[in-house]
Amino acid sequence: MGEMVRYRSQGAGEGYLAIPSGGAASPAVIVIQDWWGLVPHVRAVVDRFAEAGFVALAPDFRHGEPASKPSEPRQMLNSVQMDEAAADIATAADYLAGRTEVAGKVGCAGFCAGASLALWAPTRSERIVATAAFYPRLPWEGMRNEWTDYAGKAAIIHCSEADGTSADEGVQTARRAVETAGGTCQTYDYPGTAHAFFNEDRPENYDQRAAATAWARTLELFRAKLG
Repeated sequence: MGEMVRYRSQGAGEGYLAIPSGGAASPAVIVIQDWWGLVPHVRAVVDRFAEAGFVALAPDFRHGEPASKPSEPRQMLNSVQMDEAAADIATAADYLAGRTEVAGKVGCAGFCAGASLALWAPTRSERIVATAAFYPRLPWEGMRNEWTDYAGKAAIIHCSEADGTSADEGVQTARRAVETAGGTCQTYDYPGTAHAFFNEDRPENYDQRAAATAWARTLELFRAKLG
């Protein structure tokens, strides 16, 4: 459904883009990859957002080179690289906002390490006003307790039981930071779930019921905040 594109705004980037059929201008969603890069699962999520009526883009931080093991991309979870990746996401948001197919605001959805980036992204771009984080890795090295530029914005965090649910201190730290900065943050627990419960390509972890519920809640947030 989508295609690879190269783009330039304040910086340069590349990613997988999908546009809804029908021709009407639509809100946009940035999809942030998990450990493994721009793999088929991430592309499938981009296509699903397009089918749901959003222009969707997944930036390719790894430039076509998927990770072979989690220890490689985990190195991105330090304060310097998180800031760099968040700046790349802001560039993607500027690019989307400049496309004629986009009307409305920009949301951000991410998975695992990408979920941490999705939560962080609204602090780096005024265009990103809503974010959905699926089982984020929290905290990351150098994670700040005080976040900025979240006033009027919204976040939801989908928490797996295997990661400690919403009671996990990292999740609570992020929630407090968003709310202290003037945003809203709703956490959702999915009992009995493993990490990566949304990923159909990992059948040992995938939970169809939890994935469907998390997807519905994500679309509800984006339709309320981005239109």
